[in-house]
Amino acid sequence: MAKKKNLAPAKAKEEADAKHVIARNKKARHDYTILDRYEAGISLAGTEVKALRLGRASLIDAWVEVDRYGEVWLHGVNIPVYAMGSWTNHVPTRKRKLLLHRSEIAKLQRKVEGKGKTIVPLELYFIRGRAKVEIAVAQGKQEWDKRETLKRRQADMEAARAMSSAKRRNR
Repeated sequence: MAKKKNLAPAKAKEEADAKHVIARNKKARHDYTILDRYEAGISLAGTEVKALRLGRASLIDAWVEVDRYGEVWLHGVNIPVYAMGSWTNHVPTRKRKLLLHRSEIAKLQRKVEGKGKTIVPLELYFIRGRAKVEIAVAQGKQEWDKRETLKRRQADMEAARAMSSAKRRNR
């Protein structure tokens, strides 16, 4: 008889390596054309990590800037105060330092120098127990461009629905 292998450790590792999304910035995808993406670590206080593990954060009005010292900062992210925290609680909308390699920071600076380009956060998530933020170099869309994107997305959805209903009828 063949012995069964214990699959629990492999499953536990796979679950730990999975990406657990906390917050998404849907508005950024609507208002900007995404040109290039980066994954950055984020420097957090203890109560901020606990609040994030509860799944509480907002990226709605967040933006990223590179200061004159070559450091990257995340502004406007709202991580609510941790309820079980004491006097050590954090300020909900403080600026937070992003952790990137020097070469990545130099690339970001070069790309943002162009007119109409900015850096926006797209997602905030945990991967392997560490908080990460996905940032993107983005270019602002005009109002007509936003409407065109919505029309194209709606047309694609209608085409997909029509294809799936045709497949069901042919069965």
